[in-house]
Amino acid sequence: MNATTTICLDPKVKDMLTSLKHYPRESYSSVVKRLANMAIDEESLSNEAINGIEEALEDIKQGRLHTEEEILKEFDLS
Repeated sequence: MNATTTICLDPKVKDMLTSLKHYPRESYSSVVKRLANMAIDEESLSNEAINGIEEALEDIKQGRLHTEEEILKEFDLS
């Protein structure tokens, strides 16, 4: 069942939605649905990924950081 809802959009947002259409007569509803589906990540992070993020955050808190310049120099990429 479809429902009709009127919303106010900034003209720039409407232009952005128009530019995201796959074909000229595609409905804005289809565009918004596609964007919403892209924004929802149904796969949760693995325990390994969560642990890696927690370790990285701890490194940041402890000041264990390297600049891009340091890394490039260390691996002779500069």
